[in-house]
Amino acid sequence: MAHEWHPLKQNDAHMEQKNKIAIIGTVGLPANYGGFETLTDHLVRNMGNEYDLTVYCSGKKYQRKDRQQYYHRARLIYVPFDANGVQSIPYDSLSILHALFYADVLLILGVAGAWLLPFVKLFTNKKIIVSIDGIEWKREKWNVLAKCYLWWAEKIAVNYSHIDISDNESIQDYTALRYGSLSRIIEYGADHTHLVKPQEGDRIKYPFLKMPYAFKVCRIEPENNVHEVLQAFSLLPKHHLVIVGNWSKSQYGISLRKEYQSFQNITLLDPIYDQRTLDLLRGNALVYIHGHSAGGTNPSLVEAMYLGLPIIAFQVSYNKTTTENKAVYFTDADNLINSIKTIPVTRLKEIGAKMHSIAKRRYTWRRITQAYAHLIKEVLLIKNKSRIHSRISTIDKQVLLDYEAGHLKHAIHFFEKR
Repeated sequence: MAHEWHPLKQNDAHMEQKNKIAIIGTVGLPANYGGFETLTDHLVRNMGNEYDLTVYCSGKKYQRKDRQQYYHRARLIYVPFDANGVQSIPYDSLSILHALFYADVLLILGVAGAWLLPFVKLFTNKKIIVSIDGIEWKREKWNVLAKCYLWWAEKIAVNYSHIDISDNESIQDYTALRYGSLSRIIEYGADHTHLVKPQEGDRIKYPFLKMPYAFKVCRIEPENNVHEVLQAFSLLPKHHLVIVGNWSKSQYGISLRKEYQSFQNITLLDPIYDQRTLDLLRGNALVYIHGHSAGGTNPSLVEAMYLGLPIIAFQVSYNKTTTENKAVYFTDADNLINSIKTIPVTRLKEIGAKMHSIAKRRYTWRRITQAYAHLIKEVLLIKNKSRIHSRISTIDKQVLLDYEAGHLKHAIHFFEKR
């Protein structure tokens, strides 16, 4: 029987010998959703011998018949809320409160429940590690109220954690400038992906495998610039595009599917969670189009890089950092059209080789899980958070406006320079 929502009783004597880590903020395990879930899967597989791990899972996403008590030695606790959207606030909050009964370290992925952290830090001796998951409040999918809450929650998360994690150097710059925090950079792994050679059945099911095509997989949201990519390929009838995403989740996706599903050179597929199928479609593409303009190090990007795909990415600092400024970048549909028309295949192959080299060096799960393990050891020893005492407020505002790193628009806000 799976663990449901109730105060925990620690009965296993051998578990008392290990530090207890609660992983909070993911949809759950087994992983079948996104980047945080894949990360958690690898943390559980690689740190289960060293720590007593508990992972909180959404009771809305796992039916009772499918719930497990343990996953690779990690205990699974089911909370009766959705892990995303507005429900992520009570979901994370209840998970944090529950973890206070037993955990030594709270590893919190996301900021939805951050309002509790001042109380946790003031009244308990629990250690808090938070991954802020990019700059969530900037995402276009949120209304004004949600953006205000996420902006405030981000501030609380960074200021009241013992260690905060950025998954990209650009996010680290942001937290340093805004909060004076010495954030730790830990990205995502991608070596769970594999090149898959198409079989005859694959070619029958997906006829585009027989031709060159561009590929994109993402949540269908405005900040992923799906509209720009579709507009570009609607004007490139000789070039085929395949996009995998949750088209029915929002009016934005529904409208785009209705507008572009009739184009012969555009294939719109629903979400694919099977790893082999996803690797098959992605790994056999000629080029990967990455339209994300928010967040940090996007898992879909590093996975495409690890497969050796040439990358054409939206021109923001996160994507340039992830690809070490060695990909091709676009700013709108016209820019993307020009890139596709003018880049020779030989250059694409060179870019693909560079992407694979970067991914092998930086985006492996062994490296990522070791970094998390080191952070846990560190947080168990430290008392106070490391800070950067910046004198940025004394710098002339015009100097900040002219700052070439691409992280400032004016003295108090962060933006993306394109």
